[in-house]
Amino acid sequence: MNLVQIYAPLQNLLNKTNVAEGLAPLLLRLYLAPVLIQAGWTKVQGWEDQVAWFGNADWGLGLPMPALFLGLAVAAELVGGFFILIGLATRWASIPLMITMIVAALTVHAENGWAALADATSWMSDGTIFLNESVMEAPDKKAAAISILREHGNYRWLTSSGSITILNNGIEFAATYFIMLFSLFFTGGGKFTSVDYFLNKKFGSND
Repeated sequence: MNLVQIYAPLQNLLNKTNVAEGLAPLLLRLYLAPVLIQAGWTKVQGWEDQVAWFGNADWGLGLPMPALFLGLAVAAELVGGFFILIGLATRWASIPLMITMIVAALTVHAENGWAALADATSWMSDGTIFLNESVMEAPDKKAAAISILREHGNYRWLTSSGSITILNNGIEFAATYFIMLFSLFFTGGGKFTSVDYFLNKKFGSND
């Protein structure tokens, strides 16, 4: 049996999976949409504080016209998140969301390196990529915090919702969401799983 005889049936088997090709973008959409919608809704709930943070140069982003930029971010996350959820205009919706992730990564998270959580044992925090040197002190800081909480607080209650950890707030999440949106930009909402697919089927338009 030669290589062609082995490859051909395997390729035919893979070709049969095309009927489910819409599942991958569907899973990306179902993962992303709640994150995006919640981010937008959180900004709406804390509108005044968010405007102050967007505009203040000392402890915030220092952006001009902060209310306008905040409104654009909210629109991208709330409206775009809903469109991503149902798979409507998926490719178009992904564009402002990718821009939002780039802006967030560069203005908010970049100075903290890569890691979202301060894990000094991770190869992502040891200087290999985007190191935030304060991450290396995280174990000592965590141990000190736990010691204080055990001595002066109700440690069992304080940790009943999850273990104590230290947030590094690096670009990891923003970069991950960007990559997922970038993928959706090229795949669209997905075959059989999005509004785009059925609109395209009926009207023959591009999403």
